[in-house]
Amino acid sequence: MSELTFDRKLRNYAELAIKMGVGLQPGQRLLVRAPVDSAPLVRLITEAAYKAGSPLVEVLWGDDALTLARFNYAPRDSFEAYPDWYVSALLEIAECGGAVLSVLATDPDLLKDQDPELVALTQKVHRTKTQPFMKKLMNDDLNWSIISQPIPGWAAKIFPGEPPAAQMSKLWDVIFVVCRADQPDPVAAWQAHIAHLAERRDKLNAKQYTALKYSAPGTDLTLGMPKHHLWHAGQKKTLGGIPFIPNIPTEEVFSAPHKDRVDGIVTSTKPLSYGGRLIDNFTLTFEQGRVVSVTAEKGEDTLKKLLEMDEGAARLGEVALVPHSSPISQSGLLFFNTLFDENAASHLALGKAYRFCVKGGTEMDDDRFAAVGGNNSLTHVDFMIGSKEMDIDGVTGSGHTEPLMRGGEWVD
Repeated sequence: MSELTFDRKLRNYAELAIKMGVGLQPGQRLLVRAPVDSAPLVRLITEAAYKAGSPLVEVLWGDDALTLARFNYAPRDSFEAYPDWYVSALLEIAECGGAVLSVLATDPDLLKDQDPELVALTQKVHRTKTQPFMKKLMNDDLNWSIISQPIPGWAAKIFPGEPPAAQMSKLWDVIFVVCRADQPDPVAAWQAHIAHLAERRDKLNAKQYTALKYSAPGTDLTLGMPKHHLWHAGQKKTLGGIPFIPNIPTEEVFSAPHKDRVDGIVTSTKPLSYGGRLIDNFTLTFEQGRVVSVTAEKGEDTLKKLLEMDEGAARLGEVALVPHSSPISQSGLLFFNTLFDENAASHLALGKAYRFCVKGGTEMDDDRFAAVGGNNSLTHVDFMIGSKEMDIDGVTGSGHTEPLMRGGEWVD
């Protein structure tokens, strides 16, 4: 157990978000998106940002209660309404050379009793309206990062039966540990971690596998890789050279699969929290890159709505490899939060591919990117498929198959 006080760990966390997460540079404005529950953390983030030389920090607040109120009481024909000022704020910060930090936390069951048609509609409207900003973000035009923090509804989901105060305290403790904020020098700890991930990334880039083969209970999948694909891990750089870490925590090495060369069946190993609803124990069957069949023990309608968002939503945009021994996996917890659960297990993502995962991709238009195998979509949703029973093989350019992961762990 760390000897640091809660206040010290919280301050470490805020400083990590600024120094290692967004990598804020002197003179950069910062936009923070956060739930109202995170006000104490956001105050420390703001303080750290000004100490780092930011001339202006602005905050866009969100609240689960307000989201739920809309679904409960707003006119049923009003869900295509969207605040244009919100999109303008995102574009303004990107175009002025600023950075964006998101504190994402929500109750996984928030919208479980709401009309799935309306949930899907609000997701699609949001993705459509913010597409100009997301294009900049996914092309590395700006430095950005995502972190999270406990809120009561989320903590209660993870630690049911505990008193509310204990739920929040336990979740904070876990977050501090897996984000390395409990260490005396968290920045040094992150620098060492990033270096380790970079070694793994470099080995995969040197291999240039033509395909990956997945084998596990309920999974038999072959996933083709584009020519000149690029693996990424941990820290990235903007087009202007600013280093940043998109996700804290992060344990993954990721790239873009070929959108037309995915065949077989894959089974989820963790629930997916999407749009305030849970999708659990689901399978996806692929033919020539597209999902042709889906089953789910829970949330099947929500999953189908996701796949119907647009043409690219039923194809893959990301492949990520995570060892089963990752700190998040070893916590033994199911977080019901993609930021954490995706770093506990190897995963895939439905929807939009990152342009920077293909050599020259950031300079390609949509048609050219699609021609080399990159997927275009309004959405990008990660789902977990890894476990201690997962084996993954890499297929070399000569057609030779070699072990990449066994029992959920890297083969060196």
